Amino acid sequence: MTHQNTIQKLRPGRYYHIYNRGNNRENIFKEPANYAYFLVLWQKYIAPVAQTLCYNLLPNHFHFFIRVKEVSQVLETCETLPPGKPIEQHFANLFNAYAKAINKRYNRTGSLFQERFRRKEIDSDEYRNTIIGYIITNAAKHGYCNNVEAYPWSAYHSLVSGKPTGLLRDELFQWFGNKAAFIGYIKSYTNEIMARKNLLEHENDDE
Repeated sequence: MTHQNTIQKLRPGRYYHIYNRGNNRENIFKEPANYAYFLVLWQKYIAPVAQTLCYNLLPNHFHFFIRVKEVSQVLETCETLPPGKPIEQHFANLFNAYAKAINKRYNRTGSLFQERFRRKEIDSDEYRNTIIGYIITNAAKHGYCNNVEAYPWSAYHSLVSGKPTGLLRDELFQWFGNKAAFIGYIKSYTNEIMARKNLLEHENDDE
């Protein structure tokens, strides 16, 4: 993924790919409880100002696809910061709270995350669908699973389960046509990733 224009001001009503990694590629999630706690903090700090469509948490980085709420929506729901504060400050508060908890839990010091989180506006239908596939299948890409169903820290399970969720599930499905089409797209995307990985492994085989 390109890092061009990845430090942008977050604007109401716009869609963004939000991502960051551990400082010096250090793991930011060290055990299952860490992933769950990060999602709790996400709900506390980010849900008041942005709606989430999908996400994926990997040991040393994360990806989220969000839509920043309109100003009127933020004024109705925001309790974590006074109105008028920049949206980016909510993310800073999230990362600071999580880093403090991790430093205390594991007796570590110093920065946990890279200095500034990355954000890239998603401004076309094609780019939007590609980013969704990229995020949902990211664990397979990095070798943590062979299919998205096998990875627990992705939005995929909440999206396809039918159970209540805070994710913008209906809107996401509409972009692909319906739920079945979305599932088919993700399977196809995963198959392409695994095929490329197998090809590279074959090309690197000394035999």
